[in-house]
Amino acid sequence: MSTTTPNASDHRVILCMKWGRKYGPEYVNRLYAMVRRHLQGDFQFVCLTDHTEGIRSEVECFPIPPLNLPDGLPERGWKKLTTFSANLHGLHGTALFLDLDVVITDSIDCFFEYPGEFLIIHDWKRPWRVTGNSSVYRFKIGAHADVLAEFLAMQEAIRKNFRNEQAYLSDVLHRQGHLQYWPAEWCKSYKYHCIPAWPGNYWRAPFIPDKARILIFHGEVNPPDALNGNRNRRWRYMRTAPWIATHWCE
Repeated sequence: MSTTTPNASDHRVILCMKWGRKYGPEYVNRLYAMVRRHLQGDFQFVCLTDHTEGIRSEVECFPIPPLNLPDGLPERGWKKLTTFSANLHGLHGTALFLDLDVVITDSIDCFFEYPGEFLIIHDWKRPWRVTGNSSVYRFKIGAHADVLAEFLAMQEAIRKNFRNEQAYLSDVLHRQGHLQYWPAEWCKSYKYHCIPAWPGNYWRAPFIPDKARILIFHGEVNPPDALNGNRNRRWRYMRTAPWIATHWCE
């Protein structure tokens, strides 16, 4: 297993992706603001997107490289694989990919300092599997172009064998011996770790787990839902989390 430690002088890139209209430009703008508050020193902030309207000037926008997916497919995050292009718009250095709907609550300097060739969240729901959660992953730009090349060459078969991009990505890098995980306490699921377990969810407010640095929103809860106490699943109640506004802001 690789224990490569990033070079302190290496160029740092924060990478995010926005396609379609599910997320507005405010998600990109707030993500930039959170990174700026919690990452010391210089970095390049890049958004791969098909809609640049309303995105703040500090963010460099580039088109999402083509993947030629068939029309009508359910959303499975396959477009994220284009971050592994051999030549990603001439970008270079170490990239930290962040989903648009994460909430950063503490310093993320350590995400560039932690040793490893490819790092990803270890999925919480089925920890016995190798599958990672690709809401937060780090890689050397251009270093894993074979991941994308294999998908392009065998797209139909891969989509049949893997439910989504993160399952395929984790499997490939695990087989190659490159897959490593962030320390478990750094990236926490809002749904699993911040909402108190039943029945405490009825009188206890959601909280930030100890040592958490990035909160991941997936499934039926996103940051505006958490802020207002709206949960998009019947019979699952959660109280409001006013502290979201402190972190998820410009």
